[in-house]
Amino acid sequence: MTCTFTTADGGTVDVTRRGIEVDMHLRDPAGRTVATVVLPADDASALVDELANA
Repeated sequence: MTCTFTTADGGTVDVTRRGIEVDMHLRDPAGRTVATVVLPADDASALVDELANA
């Protein structure tokens, strides 16, 4: 399952869980990939929690 979030500048972040890892693909408003991040699922969960409490 992939979740897509839109950034304030019109880019997107696609988040896909792959077993014990999470892939995050960050794209600029034109759709070009600017970063790909692979995190353990626990770290991705902690990141979301931290952002929610920021």
